[in-house]
Amino acid sequence: MQIFFPKEEGQEIRATILPEVAKKFVDLGLDVVVEEGLGSSVFVADELYSDAGALIATSRENALNSADIVCRINKPPKEELSSLKKNSIHISFLDPFNEKDLVKDFAKHEISAISMELVPRITRAQKMDALSSQANLAGYAAVVEASRTINKSFPMMMTAAGTISPSRIFVIGVGVAGLQAIATAKRLGARVEAFDTRPVVEEQVKSLGAKFVKIDIGATEETDQGYAKELTEEQIKMQQEGMKKICSQSDVVITTAQVFGRPAPRIVTSEMVQAMQPGSVIVDMAVSTGGNVEGSKADEYVFQNGVTIIGMSNLPGEVAKDASQVYGSNIYNMIEEYWDLEKKSLNFDLHDDVLKGCVITHNGQIVNNLVKSRM
Repeated sequence: MQIFFPKEEGQEIRATILPEVAKKFVDLGLDVVVEEGLGSSVFVADELYSDAGALIATSRENALNSADIVCRINKPPKEELSSLKKNSIHISFLDPFNEKDLVKDFAKHEISAISMELVPRITRAQKMDALSSQANLAGYAAVVEASRTINKSFPMMMTAAGTISPSRIFVIGVGVAGLQAIATAKRLGARVEAFDTRPVVEEQVKSLGAKFVKIDIGATEETDQGYAKELTEEQIKMQQEGMKKICSQSDVVITTAQVFGRPAPRIVTSEMVQAMQPGSVIVDMAVSTGGNVEGSKADEYVFQNGVTIIGMSNLPGEVAKDASQVYGSNIYNMIEEYWDLEKKSLNFDLHDDVLKGCVITHNGQIVNNLVKSRM
């Protein structure tokens, strides 16, 4: 069975796998093919993949035609689907709720598509959860970018000329990215506060040495995957009013709030930005799905009233080597979980809890109930 890793297109810096993971696939008995230059953006030469036992493909189309499994990070160009083998498997982030035509094309070409966003958050699937592994690194990168941009130091410093107060960081949304942002800001010596609509995360915030901000917005819930459910307009207004004072006192605000499959909620308004001190920084980690901050723009720095709003749509790409490593491991763990060593094939059982959650098309049909309900 042949597995192919094409080079990512556009401005993507990450690579799907690194040579050490390629070797693990070879050891499973798979014929590993990587596109020429796959690791060039993270300074990994083709020779290192060859040394790991992978073949280097100079023709992307030929490799797509012959591969039984194709793995990448981002969704494929629609024109490439016709190059894939019938009944082959395609694994990547697919954004299936917004890319409805792409989902239909996968079914039309009889390709089994696995969406990495839909890997269920259950204990057995943690090692395959690429959404969490990338969000973890994004939280770290967001704080590092904020510390680079702000004109203050993060930690308190005792100097002969006087004491420098620590920077105040406010993290909105305490999921995987938010927790890593809190931990990173604390390691850098900042004073950290955090808010989430789910009161159950208060203990996690406190365990990292941060203060949990309580804002009464009425009853809130979370999905069975652990995500916060979408708030009502009234709750959002209550939340904004409660956060306005904290934002005005903060040197850095980091927003991480996203609702799976829907546009990101608008949390920080222009009025809240105006209330912040000149020189303050906001990092909108949800900018790729519409943004939490009014006025933020994808892949741009926006300046409002002396406040810098950072909108970086690929924060994991800021630590691309590590992001490539963990993503490749997520892919390997998924394939290894269902790999039959004797038959050298995958046990593709759609009744399995993990596959039932993340396989969206199979045998020419859209098989994922969640995706079907959104079509």
